[in-house]
Amino acid sequence: MDQKDLLERVAALAGGESNIGRQDRHGQELFVTVKDRSMVDLDRLREVEGVLAAELRHGRLRVSAEQFQEEEKSMASKYDGLARIIIQNVGGKGNINSVAHCITRLRFKLKDESKANTEVLEATDGVIKVMKSGGQYQVVIGNNVTDVYDAVLEVGHLQPGGAVDEDGNPIEGGDTGGGKRGPVAVLIDLISGIIQPTLGVLAGAGIIKGLLALFSFFGLVAESSGTYQVLYAVADGFFYFLPIILGYTAAKKFKMNEFVGMAIGIALCYPAMVNSTAGEVLGTVLAGTSFEMSYYLKFLGIPVIMPASGYTSSVVPIILAVALAAPLERWLKKVIPDVIKLFIVPTVTLAVMVPLTYLVIGPIASVLCSILTMVFGAIYAIPAVGGIIAGALIGAFWQVLVIFGLHWGLVPLALINYATIGYDAFLSPYFCVSFAQTFVVLAIVLKTRDQKMRNVALPAFISGLFGVTEPAIYGVTLPKKKPFVISCIAGCIGGAFTGFMGAKSYGMGGLGLFGLPVYIDPNPNGDGMRSMIIILAAVAIASVLGFIMTFLTYKDDAKVKKA
Repeated sequence: MDQKDLLERVAALAGGESNIGRQDRHGQELFVTVKDRSMVDLDRLREVEGVLAAELRHGRLRVSAEQFQEEEKSMASKYDGLARIIIQNVGGKGNINSVAHCITRLRFKLKDESKANTEVLEATDGVIKVMKSGGQYQVVIGNNVTDVYDAVLEVGHLQPGGAVDEDGNPIEGGDTGGGKRGPVAVLIDLISGIIQPTLGVLAGAGIIKGLLALFSFFGLVAESSGTYQVLYAVADGFFYFLPIILGYTAAKKFKMNEFVGMAIGIALCYPAMVNSTAGEVLGTVLAGTSFEMSYYLKFLGIPVIMPASGYTSSVVPIILAVALAAPLERWLKKVIPDVIKLFIVPTVTLAVMVPLTYLVIGPIASVLCSILTMVFGAIYAIPAVGGIIAGALIGAFWQVLVIFGLHWGLVPLALINYATIGYDAFLSPYFCVSFAQTFVVLAIVLKTRDQKMRNVALPAFISGLFGVTEPAIYGVTLPKKKPFVISCIAGCIGGAFTGFMGAKSYGMGGLGLFGLPVYIDPNPNGDGMRSMIIILAAVAIASVLGFIMTFLTYKDDAKVKKA
């Protein structure tokens, strides 16, 4: 059906020309104002060949169809076809509340997951796997996910990372989709939604920081040099002002003014407040306990209790602050007159939330962080076996957590440790796990005679070296089951070794090989390269064990297409 036939078909099902008012075209969407909504046959319209979605709201009909192409577009995107298939088989644009992406997955929040056609998607070239977790319908793409995501937004005329209305505009406080979810799913969704957008830059800053530590250790760049100082401003600055960044992402997640969220983060990082902890101590609370905190100033006579390092590089205080600021802002928008709403809402929100954060939220968050640090410190402190137990558990189950998206719940623990004690040992055992998975895949590449398997496994191996293991998991090891179990066993042993030796990371870094520099202690009087050597040994253990066990046990299916 060509465009002319489609337009005539739409007009007929919209009640005829006499029922149609204004018509507007925007890319692949047609907007039609109708006089009598009862004359529109939506059900039949949605069944018309080429129609992706059709909705009628407030007397306005919106039809999205493949035939409505932008005339000025000289050539279609490389991934347009895949994007259309994905949109159609998640139930159409009308079934999408929001779409975002991580390193390898498109993450949809759907109004009704039963409308999605998982079997068709998993059989589509370019789609590795479909997962349902944490209220999200996740389509695993692999390394091309960014390009496919852009194509999905372009083809579907969707807003990036947020719910949209019938005109494609963001919905403030709209339904997040996914149906009823448990508290764990909600928590994981919040954590991933807030921290995930920062991971690329967070990793980039971590890589620079790790490389500077490496260059300094070998005497290639002096810490007093201008070169070191300029690059360190990049490497450390992102972590130092992390509350400002998280203020923005948390505000987007909680559907409030992003700049108000940033302003709260700025107040937590304001130099005068940070430097106040170097002044005269006016008093101390919880003295003699692990939660001891001093105060150096008062607000309206009430002590402002702060950790010694202030709230720079912190994670929990800003998230809690924005979580409480969001409902306050929404209430203020309802009660304050429109004529002064633009500036009074931010004024009142900030005037209330910043003092509340310093007086209540910050101290509570500090106590919670201290409790978490104590719990995991206690596990590691179990004589002889603490590190082994913790490392083995993380190494064994990290990939399982990744599959279900639950690993996001552990990331903030490392960020808390970086902010409070300057390093993290809790998550270090996870590092060797991706290499266990990767070298299991290498064994399959060398052992298999199935050309199709080799074509999938070889790119997955290369991707795995740089820490992106979803293609390996979903395309190779998980379908075969035994290789996946072997990778978990190898990761368990490598993780146990890492935990036993007490390897520490000193910041968030890149994935795979790019993540090694963060295990170098930047303190000239610290451990130097000890942790990186431990990590390299753990990687070797996990990789060799995974490779050998797989090479000795792997067998192709009975019927394969041989090379």
